Amino acid sequence: MSTQAKHYDVIRKPIITEKATMASENGAVVFEVHIDANKPQIKEAVETLFGVKVKAVNTTITKGKVKRFRGQLGKRKDVKKAYVTLEEGNTIDVNTGL
Repeated sequence: MSTQAKHYDVIRKPIITEKATMASENGAVVFEVHIDANKPQIKEAVETLFGVKVKAVNTTITKGKVKRFRGQLGKRKDVKKAYVTLEEGNTIDVNTGL
């Protein structure tokens, strides 16, 4: 497995919500990351994949909700988000494709 593939395993996808858009005004980008990824791994992956300089990484884990589907109980997966703050002058455009 190449180094590039490992970085794509750490960072799953960007999160585009109202809260993430407000964070992007302050130079932060929000990503969904692998549940076992730690902050140094996330920082390395973002710097390598996007060619930017990372200032800080904050993470949060959202526990999956219990939902019903056709009368059966099910559980959504737990999600880990990374709020990546970039150094001054660095930007990542995650809205490409809209």
